[in-house]
Order: sequence, then structure tokens, then C-alpha cells
Amino acid sequence: QVQLEESGGGLVQAGGSLRLSCAASGSIFNINVMGWYRQAPGKQREFVATITSGGTTTYANSVKGRFTISRDNVKTTYLQMNNLKPEDTAVYYCKARKPLYDYWGQGTQVTVSS
Repeated sequence: QVQLEESGGGLVQAGGSLRLSCAASGSIFNINVMGWYRQAPGKQREFVATITSGGTTTYANSVKGRFTISRDNVKTTYLQMNNLKPEDTAVYYCKARKPLYDYWGQGTQVTVSS
């Protein structure tokens, strides 16, 4: 089992920045990919960014150039969000991918006011 806890969400004005953190605990060995996803009200959960154990990153087109995913060790993954827009408002979830199962956190709310 892997436990994931997100933090860092909040209310920010358009153009502002936030940094989300995802702390992993439990059986954290064999985590291949860490990712961030988001779900806005009335919409499906969507991909935001991922980072592999080797450091390769991938971003959704909507956040490319504004968001940066990083990890400082196997336990903590970050999402630096700059130049935030109202359409970035959503609950942001952290995901850990292991060979046989994906684990999700409970999410953290990000609200961007115009």
C-alpha cells in the first residue's frame, strides 16, 4: 500500500503562483511514475503532468510552460504552478504508479480568481 498526501492548495488571483506537494509513504519501492491530475466541477479528471523514476517529464498542453513537476526524492513530488488562470481551478490529485496498481491521494483544492 502507498499513502499519498497532497498539500499546498489554496486561493490565488489570476497570474499568481502555487506549489503543490505530494508526500508518499508506505510501500514506496517500485513506484515507476508520479503524476498530477485535476478535476474541475462537472468535468472528468484530467492529466496534468507526470515524472518518471528516471526524471522524464510530460505535461498536458494546457499547462506546458506554466507548470513544472519535480521530485527531490522518492517520497516527495512537487507541482510548481505559475501564471495561474481561472480555468486551472480544480481539485488536484497526486498519483503513484506501480507495476500492478495505481494509488491516489485525496486531493487539494486550487481556486484561481479572475
